[in-house]
Amino acid sequence: MRKITIYHGSEKIINAPAIELGKKHNDYGQGFYCTEDIELAKEWACKNDHDGFANVYELDLKDLRVLRLSSNGYTILNWIAILLKYRVFSLDTPLSRKARDYIIEYFGINVEDYDVIIGYRADDSYFSFADAFVSNSLPLSSLNKALRLGKLGEQVALVSQKAFEHLKYIDSVVAESKIYYPKFFSRDNNARLTYRNEIAQTEDVLDDIFVLDIIRQEMRNDDPRIQRIVSE
Repeated sequence: MRKITIYHGSEKIINAPAIELGKKHNDYGQGFYCTEDIELAKEWACKNDHDGFANVYELDLKDLRVLRLSSNGYTILNWIAILLKYRVFSLDTPLSRKARDYIIEYFGINVEDYDVIIGYRADDSYFSFADAFVSNSLPLSSLNKALRLGKLGEQVALVSQKAFEHLKYIDSVVAESKIYYPKFFSRDNNARLTYRNEIAQTEDVLDDIFVLDIIRQEMRNDDPRIQRIVSE
């Protein structure tokens, strides 16, 4: 495996990250969330319209178990399943609660088997997509398309103590809010706009798959109907 450079956007310098400092209800559970894109990290650092830092690290992937959710064999439903396990959803209907249980059981991945997870970042915009799908108001094709077009970027999450032992702090680069807050706002606004457009343009519902269809027809990850949609 190889060494990669990753960045963590923050309002402060973090030269000694630790797994226990991470929030337990993050996308993939407790951990340290980074990106391989320094520009994206600078945007995250300025999301509250304050100057911040892109903290720079070297991560040695040798001997680490890496889950890349964009690789073959995984679908957007695997990502949803992990979110449903760790993030807090409202789940205010019987169907949404049934959907949570079903998706976790049949599409879930045990992240405790991995040291590093690479996948979509579920900020407020992406979280809205996931919530709408679980509530049966957004079909699978629109979910898949919205996530690809939203361009919010992938994150690299260190989720084991072993991963932290392979992490080396390098530097902290200043991120100016006057430059990066507008970029963060624009990226987030674009994702929200994409979501609204997908909701409005959902027309071919008879040929699409909603979460209720997945439950009723007992679909699994390798179901050709799911594979057809997520590969479009």
